[in-house]
Amino acid sequence: MTTHVLALGTPWSGVPALLFPAFGQSAEMVGIVMAIVILLGGPLGVLIFNTSPRGLAPHAQVNAVVSWIANLGRSLPFLVLMATIIPFTQLVVGTTIGIKAAIIPMSLAGIPFFARLMENAIREVPPEMLDVGVASGASRWQIIRSIQLTEALPGIVAGLTLNIIAMIEYSAIAGAIGAGGLGYLAINDGYEQFDGTIMIACIALLILIVQVIQFTGDRAVRSLLH
Repeated sequence: MTTHVLALGTPWSGVPALLFPAFGQSAEMVGIVMAIVILLGGPLGVLIFNTSPRGLAPHAQVNAVVSWIANLGRSLPFLVLMATIIPFTQLVVGTTIGIKAAIIPMSLAGIPFFARLMENAIREVPPEMLDVGVASGASRWQIIRSIQLTEALPGIVAGLTLNIIAMIEYSAIAGAIGAGGLGYLAINDGYEQFDGTIMIACIALLILIVQVIQFTGDRAVRSLLH
């Protein structure tokens, strides 16, 4: 039985030259995915809530379908999802490696996750506020924009923070199988090459990124609540 022992390999002075490009690749993946997640997951969350019994347009059949779609996307662990949709990824982007290939499974995992977070945030808005909007004669879009989304904004920002952190974790997993970024660097140059310096640097940077995003998100939520 062999033991995989990491040793300090790359000089610390050489770490930034490897770390910064990998960070840029991870940031690109997460940035593109989050744009897709917000664009598609946000409206999906609004639709799920407003077709529920508490929504503006209750519809049991539509709610069941969109809820099933959201639950389906959250049912599989990300690594299993990524492997399962390889043929679909190949069909859409023409490759199964690299940033373009990682965007597909990351988006499919992130959209339903954010949709549920959106739904939960809107659900926290007091029903009385929605009743006031209906009684005042506001249109559905006006109620969604001016009451649901506005009053739920702290919860939406908190959900967005969680979603970004989840996508960072997924980008590291995707990187481990060739998508690039910090995950790829940690596995390919760190673990596989027995380079403890690279592993430590990647782990430290990932922890720092998550801490900064969580701190920023918490500050934003507190300011919105005030």
